[in-house]
Amino acid sequence: MGTSPDYPLTMNVWQLLTDRKFSRLLRVRWTGQMTDGIFQSALASFVIFSPERQADALSAALAFAVVLLPYSIIGPFVGTILDRVSRQRAIAYSNLIRATTLTVVALLIFQGKTGIELTIFVLVAFGVNRLILAGLSAGIPLMIESKSLITANALAVTGGSVWVVLGGGIGLGLRRVLDGATTADHADGYIILVGAVGYLLAALFAATLKKQEIGPLDHEIKNASFSQGLIEMREGVKFLRQNLDTARGIAAVAVHRGGITALTLIALLLERNTFHDPADNEAGLAGLSFVLTIAACGFVVGAVIAPYGVRKIGRHRWMRFAMVASALGPLFIVFTRTPLTLTCAGFVTALFGQSLKVTNDALVQSKIDDIYRGRVFSVYDVVVNGAIVSGAVIAALLLPNTGDAFLVPLIVTVLYLIAGARLLRGRVFFDPPIK
Repeated sequence: MGTSPDYPLTMNVWQLLTDRKFSRLLRVRWTGQMTDGIFQSALASFVIFSPERQADALSAALAFAVVLLPYSIIGPFVGTILDRVSRQRAIAYSNLIRATTLTVVALLIFQGKTGIELTIFVLVAFGVNRLILAGLSAGIPLMIESKSLITANALAVTGGSVWVVLGGGIGLGLRRVLDGATTADHADGYIILVGAVGYLLAALFAATLKKQEIGPLDHEIKNASFSQGLIEMREGVKFLRQNLDTARGIAAVAVHRGGITALTLIALLLERNTFHDPADNEAGLAGLSFVLTIAACGFVVGAVIAPYGVRKIGRHRWMRFAMVASALGPLFIVFTRTPLTLTCAGFVTALFGQSLKVTNDALVQSKIDDIYRGRVFSVYDVVVNGAIVSGAVIAALLLPNTGDAFLVPLIVTVLYLIAGARLLRGRVFFDPPIK
């Protein structure tokens, strides 16, 4: 089944970039994700790399959980919204909400109010972001022909990851410019204001899309109450039970993302508390930014090779290969943990992980009718976010504050191998029975 190409590479990257319809979708996504990077760099500087705040494994894991909590809470209702109202309107208004929220966050930082008020607005900003990304992903099949889905997903998702890292670099550069001219906290506040402008720009770009250009279409909109979000999550699960290869692919991506989160926590602690003086926040933040930049390069390579891998050995076999090959990444830091081995681990894990994800995204999009696509992607998001939070918390319980330990990367290696060998095994993944 997997030996023939599932989706020929009918449009190359340049054709997609210059496609009039799809390029406008990319402009919205990438502007928002670049701004995500700026915002996240300011938060990381303020919450984790500030010399006044002690960073340990558990507090860093809790920061991951806080960021992802709104994703999981609104997850059951995202599909309901995206399958009933104009996705273009939802994305445009959500970016306006984010711009407003970041302005409030900056003002709170300037006033020194860093308690529950700040946490609430940060949660709102990240929660709204989930609606935007899910809406953009659900709209891709309406903007591009189905045979180009793998390439389109590779470009949209991977390009977005690169722009997040570039945004982080922009935030770091602004931090250096502002350093000395104002206090560290106020510098972070100014950077967040820049992020507010970025989200406003993304909202303006979203306004250039037509109201129903990315769905849902008139005949697909239901007149039901939003309170049925949990019921529709169950519908999404039911739909996945009828497409078991899609369900197993989502589970594999969740396992991989949970492992990446554990490795990210290791990188954060090593750069913050081991490779650099904890009092030198700029050095620690720069070191982590470098590792994430190399990982972003891995994302790009993984996305570029995915369509070719699918053409050579088939979609399902390529996903299993990527899952197993990902185990090579954490092996770099099982035996020794240095800046070089950490960077290699980030590159390899990101490379095969992104190749797995963009291929699975195309699998989900190709098998799910648009009338159900929003709620299925909501299930997808909740499952993956749950794995990310679990990966962070479990790693925090096992890691020392230095991050210098072999056990967690060894566990990640074993989980990747098990997922590839059992979860994506040929008999149930390549040709799954329909229930």
